[in-house]
Amino acid sequence: MRGDSSHKINRRTFVATGAAALATAAMPAWAQDGTTEMERSLSNTVQRNISSFRTLDWRPYFDNLRNGAVLVDLDTRALHYWSEDESIYRLFPTSVPVSEDLTRRGRTEIIRKVEGPSWAPTPAMKQRNPEWPDFMPPGHPDNPMGTHALHLTWQYYRIHGTHDTRKIGRRSSNGCVGLFNEHIAELYGLTNVGTQVLLI
Repeated sequence: MRGDSSHKINRRTFVATGAAALATAAMPAWAQDGTTEMERSLSNTVQRNISSFRTLDWRPYFDNLRNGAVLVDLDTRALHYWSEDESIYRLFPTSVPVSEDLTRRGRTEIIRKVEGPSWAPTPAMKQRNPEWPDFMPPGHPDNPMGTHALHLTWQYYRIHGTHDTRKIGRRSSNGCVGLFNEHIAELYGLTNVGTQVLLI
């Protein structure tokens, strides 16, 4: 009886280990770049400061709300949106750049809106990760742009969706600001070309 029990445990361990290995192997190589910040083990007691994800007033950040306004707080990993007439306010969790050298801060605006964006790595990304594909078509499940993208005046910088929901709330991007696909779809509908954007 002990032999059977031991055999079942070993078989379970083997199957679980094999499944994990297959899942890892099935992931595209370019997605395994280690750029996603990993959380510490939750087996330890971890206190979280949820007060940093709070509503804000637009006045300390913008002179007016002409064309609406988007504030991205990279420290709290939150995106705030105010409509021009102040009737709509939204607060979304985001992913942010993985390191300070990939981070851009300051004032910009939305210059183009794309539903179903394609993706191509920037020259700097391709240099760091030559194994990445040169192009990813719209709708591809591995397309890091998700379902919608808002292009900013800064070349290569976007506010966009992501299919990888693990990235939201973490330092995980190569410079862009990422949202859940349902949130970027909502923001896409609220913003216009010309909506002002501030990253702090």
